[in-house]
Amino acid sequence: MHPALKAVVFDWAGTMIDFGSRAPVVALCKLFEAAGVPLTEAEVRADMGMAKSDHIAAILAGPRVRDAWIAEHDKAPDAGDAAALFADIGPMMREAARECAQLIPGAADVAGRLRAAGVKIGSCTGYTRAMMVDILPLAEAQGYKPDMLVCAGDTAAGRPSPLMLWKNLVELGAWPATACVKLDDAAVGIAEGRAAGVWTIGVAASGNGVGLSRDAFNALAADDRSARVANARAELEAAGAHLVIDSVADLPEALAKLAIG
Repeated sequence: MHPALKAVVFDWAGTMIDFGSRAPVVALCKLFEAAGVPLTEAEVRADMGMAKSDHIAAILAGPRVRDAWIAEHDKAPDAGDAAALFADIGPMMREAARECAQLIPGAADVAGRLRAAGVKIGSCTGYTRAMMVDILPLAEAQGYKPDMLVCAGDTAAGRPSPLMLWKNLVELGAWPATACVKLDDAAVGIAEGRAAGVWTIGVAASGNGVGLSRDAFNALAADDRSARVANARAELEAAGAHLVIDSVADLPEALAKLAIG
């Protein structure tokens, strides 16, 4: 581990758990189908990583979804509709998150190596604290327990603002920002890290950009798999990632390439 490294703040779904970041897709598709406006997976993934209340509002603002909502409900979606949907999604998210709570290979090992080197381990997520209730003990049972957790709703604004990340650093006592790293699979999480002034590392293969379970990802033909990872890598680089890796398992080698301190 880099000797000047003070803290690494990890995202959750697609980064440390839930290969492919599947749980939010399952829950949001179920939510909108129940409201009479079925979504495509691409529509759900477009704003992945945001706080779920913001994510729902962003989906409703999309032209195709807005038109479909008008056709179904005889009115344009408004803040009240977004609030009602958010009020309903909690149980769906908990169920989906519980079913997708397997750690991504290498996650526990990397966290253990960081802790052994004296590096603080933070985490933040677009899930609310209630949505994380089942995930935390499941992750701990697999060997991952961060020193800090900041959830959507814990700060005045979520991603892409830096507030959740800054709260991690404050509570961990980790500074300067240039001695800290954010690892995330979504563009909005990379934007959060850049806004906070930390080093940002994107995760391409296991995250939202490819969006496949581990089994489905491994079943792809080699050329197809490489092309999908390359596209996800390009999106994260365009968002401002200092480096992009395939998965958290590659983090130690990536840290050595950064001018941390």
